[in-house]
Amino acid sequence: MRLSRIIMALTVGLAVVAVPTAAGAAQPQPTPSGTPQPPPYPPAAASLTVNRPTIFLGETVILTGTNFGPNETVDISVTVTPIAAPAAGNAPARRSDGTTVAMAPVAYQASAPLNFTAYTDAQGRFTKSYKPSVTGLLTFTATGRESGRTASTELRVLHRKQPLPVTGDSIGTPMKLGGGLVGAGAIMLLLTLAWRRRQRFGGAAH
Repeated sequence: MRLSRIIMALTVGLAVVAVPTAAGAAQPQPTPSGTPQPPPYPPAAASLTVNRPTIFLGETVILTGTNFGPNETVDISVTVTPIAAPAAGNAPARRSDGTTVAMAPVAYQASAPLNFTAYTDAQGRFTKSYKPSVTGLLTFTATGRESGRTASTELRVLHRKQPLPVTGDSIGTPMKLGGGLVGAGAIMLLLTLAWRRRQRFGGAAH
């Protein structure tokens, strides 16, 4: 009887000692400073945007990057993809006889860079202006040199609609039509004067 009581007392004692040990193991381990270490969170993804998704050739856009590294250099590259649909302003011009003449695109004098850099502020943000010199679908890709973060955005650049040129045929047709109307009017005036003169002298003879 005494032996069973002793065994029971030892079992209860071991259980009481084991409970605080297990509870302590479940608690988050403190950092060397004594405060619990918070769970790690992934950094926010970098982003790159343009203030206007579609522009005409010759206009300027503003690129804005966010969530890059603070005070770092960001490399920006530009790739150009031709737009499949015919650009505005390249519609064929039509002559007076019904035939058409294809309009040639305007030659570009300046060339915008396809690789350039931007610099972020302390919050990892930057803005950069860009004036495209070609038409098409432009893809901008920004990569932080220190952080390695990257982001991209697209811009559609269209031909500005140009007025159709005035050709010799388009000028000649109105001039011919106007000359014919003037000639017909002169003939009608002469016939009217002759008729009145005949009526006047004919009445005097009677």
